[in-house]
Amino acid sequence: MKILVIDRDALHMQLVSSRLSAQGHRVVEETVKNNALERLEKESFDLILFDPAPLNNARPLALSIRRTVPEYPYIVLMSHDMDEEETIRSGANALLPKPMDSEKLEEITRNADYLTRLVQRLGDETEDFPSAGGVIAKSAFNQLFLSALDRADRYGEESFMVFIGIKNYQEILDHDGAQSAKYAAAKLSQYLVRLRRQSDIIAQVGDGEFCLLLQRPVYETEPMEAVSRFAEAMKKLEDMGTGGAGSDITLSVSLVEIPSGSVMADYLVTHENRRAG
Repeated sequence: MKILVIDRDALHMQLVSSRLSAQGHRVVEETVKNNALERLEKESFDLILFDPAPLNNARPLALSIRRTVPEYPYIVLMSHDMDEEETIRSGANALLPKPMDSEKLEEITRNADYLTRLVQRLGDETEDFPSAGGVIAKSAFNQLFLSALDRADRYGEESFMVFIGIKNYQEILDHDGAQSAKYAAAKLSQYLVRLRRQSDIIAQVGDGEFCLLLQRPVYETEPMEAVSRFAEAMKKLEDMGTGGAGSDITLSVSLVEIPSGSVMADYLVTHENRRAG
């Protein structure tokens, strides 16, 4: 990734930059915030890390970055004393406490890369999956996803995404053919529509991949309970197959937190293939 580090603490900035460079990223350093904003008007960055010091409020700079950059950048707040809640309210995606923790920095770059790719994938208009049978189109879901990012930026609201898909879809396509792969995806779609709650929004976001958006959870454990519920339901499916002899089917169920892009849970469920019915 191309990364911009904004920090008037030259020693800390050097430590962060050195670690990021060792991970294979291209890093640009700026000690002056106004110079950084001018650079952002001319160059694109995937990840931006900044320390608002000497300001106590990080939101003005985070908002300036969002307004300056047309695409969605992943923003990390670096601070000695701010917490995760203040970070989200400021409009940033994640917090890197000072002094720097190498493992935390690696986790943040991994999450940033994941969320950046997700924004690009959902926003890719070259391939859409139309709405059908209670499943909305990918293009419509992308607007809800962007709205969730915006609400996190404006109001500090967390959202959660439950991804459920056929992990070995390409293998089934290669070994058993398009008809078998599409049959398995259609069966999964039917199951999910039946299993979801009335308020759940579900979309097809890839070949054999579906996603539910959970916004404004009522209580803290609700997202984890939701992903556990779907993972358990996937284990109990009795006729999940490709419609005939062929590859076994491996289903993946994962929970992603927005705006951090952190994968909070990840399950795999394998079904031996059998003819439906």
